[in-house]
Amino acid sequence: MRSAPASPPDNAIEIESLTKVYKARAGQSAKTALEGVSLTIPRGSFFALLGPNGAGKSTLINIMAGLVLKTSGTVRIWGTDIDHNDRQARAAIGIVPQELNLDPFFTPRELLEVQAGLYGVPRRERRTLEILDSVGLADKADAYARTLSGGMRRRLLVAKAMVHFPPILVLDEPTAGVDIELRQQLWAMIQDLNARGTTILLTTHYLEEAETLCDTTAIINNGTVAACDTTRNLLRRLDSKSVTVTVGGGVPDPLPPSLAALGACARGDDQIVIRYKPSETGITTILEALRGADLDIRDLVTKETDLEDIFLQLTRKPAAA
Repeated sequence: MRSAPASPPDNAIEIESLTKVYKARAGQSAKTALEGVSLTIPRGSFFALLGPNGAGKSTLINIMAGLVLKTSGTVRIWGTDIDHNDRQARAAIGIVPQELNLDPFFTPRELLEVQAGLYGVPRRERRTLEILDSVGLADKADAYARTLSGGMRRRLLVAKAMVHFPPILVLDEPTAGVDIELRQQLWAMIQDLNARGTTILLTTHYLEEAETLCDTTAIINNGTVAACDTTRNLLRRLDSKSVTVTVGGGVPDPLPPSLAALGACARGDDQIVIRYKPSETGITTILEALRGADLDIRDLVTKETDLEDIFLQLTRKPAAA
């Protein structure tokens, strides 16, 4: 079906200076969806691609899937340039779309058999029941797709993407509109696939998912890469934390000088918020200031930087002059 390299490449996906410009149409000017995007996704990684609606994520995925033609740049999937051998490149990738595009009158077994046929997988090499078992649907192999729950249909989409045994799995907003329990089930399954060597590329609006699951995160905005680093390094980039103190007897007005010097501010009648840079101010300094303020402290909560802070900082539109 496909002639894979003798040894797997170090990088599952390599994108260099990728640009896509949609031509002008009647009444509309040309639109640049991607502009000079460069990304490297190591083999075996769990990679998050984040960005607001219209940032270019779907265009990027559709180029890799062969559904959209790029304007310029280079895309290599599992060591194969899509310009040189698009068929082999597409064979190395499985796409799990956001939409539940399943024929309701087919069974999971039939859907996987048809999908395998489309990818040219010989019957003797098909592992339909094995794949269904891996996503927890072996007992539903012969049930009509229309009878499956929403969660089962999501898992069936993953199974369809795996019929040709791709080393790369792309998940486009896989948990959109899914309840918490199902989301946890899906991620347990995807984490298991990743642990067994499958490279995962995830797009999601749930930033806590990327923060929890992904080892590397790229943020794309207005068709360009705003940031790309290990998730841990990205979290370190925003040098900001906050301490929220709940006090008894109400917040004094004015605030004690020791707290005012740290830029503290009142929140409501019973809370004081102190925002600080860990690189400049240690938590010991804040605790000493609170102790010196002689307050009746009822509760104290610290908030770490998270991916949502990074995302908002990098994608926020500049204020109008």
